[in-house]
Amino acid sequence: MVASPVRVLHVVKSLGLGGTEKVMQLFVTNLDPARFVPAVYSPEDGVRAGQIRAAGVDTFIGGDLLTVLERIRPQIVHVHRAGWPEPELLIPIKRARVPVVVETNVFGRFDPSPQAAIIDHTLFVSRFCLDRFARTTGIAPDPDRYSYLYNPVDTDFFGRAATAERDFSRPVAGRISRPDPGKWSRLALDFLPGLVRDVPEFRYHVIGAIPEAVDFVREHGLERNVLFHDMVETDAEIAAFLDGVSVLAHANDTGESFGLVIAEAMACGLPVITHPCEGLRDNAQLELVEHGVNGLVADSAEAYAMALKYLFSHPVEARRMGLAGRDKAARLFRMQTVARKLEAVYLELLRRKGIPQ
Repeated sequence: MVASPVRVLHVVKSLGLGGTEKVMQLFVTNLDPARFVPAVYSPEDGVRAGQIRAAGVDTFIGGDLLTVLERIRPQIVHVHRAGWPEPELLIPIKRARVPVVVETNVFGRFDPSPQAAIIDHTLFVSRFCLDRFARTTGIAPDPDRYSYLYNPVDTDFFGRAATAERDFSRPVAGRISRPDPGKWSRLALDFLPGLVRDVPEFRYHVIGAIPEAVDFVREHGLERNVLFHDMVETDAEIAAFLDGVSVLAHANDTGESFGLVIAEAMACGLPVITHPCEGLRDNAQLELVEHGVNGLVADSAEAYAMALKYLFSHPVEARRMGLAGRDKAARLFRMQTVARKLEAVYLELLRRKGIPQ
């Protein structure tokens, strides 16, 4: 037990609806208040700021990071970033002489800048990202300096919110992403004409459509089969959306360094269809989705359509995969469990620095 609650400042570039921001929010709202007093700094405001404040966590928006650091004097700063150099974040932390600096390296990138020397521990969001980092940099993954910690998910909520008697034979798939071309793949569209030809009653619910997707649907006369939805902000809205589908259809050419939506769908008991990415692109989606265990992996539009048809025509298998995914999500991603692991990292770093426990 620490002598008094440890002040922890989480630093993130924005407070929008992205996965990085959501993960930070789940961390600060699940830290043990008897041990830690969390706060959040971001140069940009966003939807999540109000949600974080509503949970009783102080937020500091805009202004000078160094001023915030000098005001609250945290023992730990936890930076959430892509991994490439960001001196505007690290230099103020160095000047403030923060005792412990932790980063969540979202995309597994290497920062060779001198400012990165202040980081005491790097957390990658998947085993894939940690392994790729070691392979591409030649840096030995010393567990005292580098480790992976899966993103937290409110698996208890998603499990409770999920339909108990879902009909997996309903030919309905769902897709969720930001409306960003970087989060899409042609595979997410090219499977449609063949599948609709064989399964005319198929419905595809999409959150986060990009103009190319809207054009594709119109040009192929698929307006009856594809339904576009507005963006959502809360877990309750995500759960309600997932409650209306039989499978999560994931496709993203850049891959996933973790795959938060995949994990949330797993927590709801849905099988997931995904695909591999080439070369050194992110492939943690294959770490989450095990082919034939909690979903299916397809590497072409034809294989993707066949995977969907298989699940719709084998509802017992689809249910089995969904339950396997739910169990895996609860075991590996449950936010309370992941938060305890993060606390253990914090406490060990404080011990090494000789800060009273």
